[in-house]
Formats: sequence, C-alpha cells, structure tokens
Amino acid sequence: MLADKDRIFTNLYGLDDWGLDGARRRGNWDGTAEIMAKGADWIVNEIKNSGLRGRGGAGFPAGVKWSFMPKEPKDGRPNYLVINADEGEPGTCKDREIMRFDPHTLVEGALLASFAMNAHACYIYIRGEFYREGENLQAAIDQAYEAGLIGKNACGSGFDFDLYLHRGAGAYICGEETALLESLEGRKGQPRLKPPFPAGAGLYGCPTTVNNVETIAAAPTILRRGATWFTGFGRPNNSGTKLFCISGHVNEPCTVEESMSIPLRELIDKHAGGVRGGWDNLLAVIPGGSSVPLVPKSICDSVLMDFDALKEVKSGLGTAAVIVMDKSTDIVRAIARLSKFYMHESCGQCTPCREGTGWMWRVMERFVAGNARREEIDMLLEVTTEVEGHTICALGDAAAWPIQGLIRHFRGEIEDRIKRRQGVAA
Repeated sequence: MLADKDRIFTNLYGLDDWGLDGARRRGNWDGTAEIMAKGADWIVNEIKNSGLRGRGGAGFPAGVKWSFMPKEPKDGRPNYLVINADEGEPGTCKDREIMRFDPHTLVEGALLASFAMNAHACYIYIRGEFYREGENLQAAIDQAYEAGLIGKNACGSGFDFDLYLHRGAGAYICGEETALLESLEGRKGQPRLKPPFPAGAGLYGCPTTVNNVETIAAAPTILRRGATWFTGFGRPNNSGTKLFCISGHVNEPCTVEESMSIPLRELIDKHAGGVRGGWDNLLAVIPGGSSVPLVPKSICDSVLMDFDALKEVKSGLGTAAVIVMDKSTDIVRAIARLSKFYMHESCGQCTPCREGTGWMWRVMERFVAGNARREEIDMLLEVTTEVEGHTICALGDAAAWPIQGLIRHFRGEIEDRIKRRQGVAA
C-alpha cells in the first residue's frame, strides 16, 4: 500500500483547506521559481525520465509529448497548453476531486508545463456539469494571480503566464483533444483529421499540447522530488502513482491514489472494502472506464493495474476507473446500456460511427431479450471490427471494445438467452 508521504494528492478527500494557504502548508508552490530557473529543457527531460504517461486514457509519455512543441515561436504564432478537464468517461471521477479539493496542484502544474513548452497562455476546458469544481478552480486561479504566482512575472521568474477557465457543455466527444479544441474555438465539438497534429497546428492554428488534469497536476511533485522517486513506483514503462476510481458492487466505493502495477484484487480489497458478497461473488470488472473491454473474475484474480498488464489481457488501463460487477449483474444488459451511451454521444461525423453505433446498440438490445440467431453474434463481432479503427477519433473504438469484451468472455451467456427464447417460442 502506498505510504501517505508518497502521495501527490494529499487533500483528495477535502479534509484540509483547498485554498492557497492550505496548499502551501502541503508543499505546493514551494520553490517553483527555482524549478523554473533550471530551464525548460531540464523540466521536459525530468518529466521524460520520470516515465510519466498521460493519465487521460491513452497513456502517451508526457515528456515526449511536451518535446514536440517548438522551442521558439514560428511565424509569430504563440504556443498554447490546453488542459482537458472534461472527464466524461463513465465511471471516472478523479479529475473532479483534484479540481474540487486540490486545485493548486493543477494551477502550479499548468505554470510549470506551460513554461516548459514556452506557452504564455493556458486554457483549462472544464466539463460544464462540474459547477462547484469550477468555482473552486477559478478561486484558486484568482488566489494565484493575487499572490503573484501567475500573471506578469509569474513567481518572480520573469515569465508572463495567463490561465483561463473555459466551461464546456457536457459533450463526451469534447474529451477528444481535437474536438475539445474545436469547442474551445466556439464551433461544434467534432474531431479534426490528423495530420496536422495539435503540436503543429492546434488551438487557433497555433502549436498546442493537450494534457489531462491528473497528468499536469502530478508534474510539480515529480519535479520537486525527482524523476527517480517517481520511477520507484510501479513496473518499468508503467511508473509512478495513479488515481483509481472504484465503483459498482463494492462495499466502499472510492477514489484513491495508489502505486501503478498494484494487483487489481489488492486494490479492491484494501481500498473499496472488497466485492459485495465476497471475492467469489465477482463476475467481471471493467478496469479503465466504460470504453475498455471487461475482464472476467479468472483474469481479475491476478492481473496488475497498469498499461501493459491490461493490454496483455486484451483490455486497458484507460482512466483507471474500476467498475466492479458481481454475479447479480445482467452482463448483457450492462454492455447494451454502454452501447446506448456511445450511440448517443457520437458526433455523427464519421459514417462507421454514426451508423454503426446505433446498429450495434439495436442488436445488443435484441441479445438482451434473446431475440436473435446464434450466427448474429459473429456478425456483430465482425461489425465492431469494421467500426474499430475506421473513424477519425477513438469513439468508434470505445463503442466497439465493450461489445468485443462481452463476446470474448461471455458468449455463452448470449447463446443461452437465444436458446431459452427459442425454447419459449417453440
């Protein structure tokens, strides 16, 4: 179990003052100017050496992403940092806790990351439903301005930095980085074709990096304690600490910071009070938010919670939102419900997603009732592969993967329903 002294988010449960005074007592804003004095290259290299991978779902190395930004403005175009605080993934509730109870970790992280990428302005795109979280975050931004920590000559470093909070309207698709940029510019949130990538032409056509809240908020502590401290947690290529959101059929649902690569069973038993009815009552777990394939109990017994271990069992860490389902769950109906969500949230730009998500949901609804033929299971599986990887953004994948996981591990449940229905019909 992660020791309290090694936690990055020390006010995750709001037990202390979330304002500037409380943040300073917990070590935020300590030596920020000294870190900046070491230079942008040092900051980028330290984040690279720490092995910090993006905490928004994709897991791309943060330091490498930062290094893509031009060091000097090209054609007079400024660099921008955009922080993705949309957090629309079902089951995920980590970024909102940071913004609600530890917002200065994010504000300080925004300054240091922007300095490292020579971005004098940063936008935080927050999900509109996060009303109180937005209030606290805006208050933290105002406190930082008043204290001279950001704004002109931020922290006395000679670097000018402005931070803006922008409220979205709650569209899941705006969690995709280019759709977020479209929305931020005032247009309908629809993903852009790549290339060009945001580092070349992002916000307002300028070089832009888009990072998740947790990724940016973790940066100041890593820079203070050093990359080797961060790599001391987890396995190689899966280093550091991580916020896990545990929900569903557990005795004590929670969001908790733990070491990467912790066994899934240990995470659930130690922090969430175990599975309702005991571990043997477990049916399946969605380990990384609703878009990743579920894993059955047989895999949950021993799987580790990191990017590579979950990839090996054909799932993913995603946002590390652990959704636990016990044997009372109607697993086919549960996945059908997710199919409806992705149908509803498709922006409609790509034909495979626009048409395919609705088609997949309608077939899933028939599977729930058993009103189908056995050969339709393979037909549905084939359609998911035609949607997956054939859309501009990953929403097509997100709609396909839960169904693929269901058929991979619970095909027998679908077949039994079809048999029962046919028996009734006979």
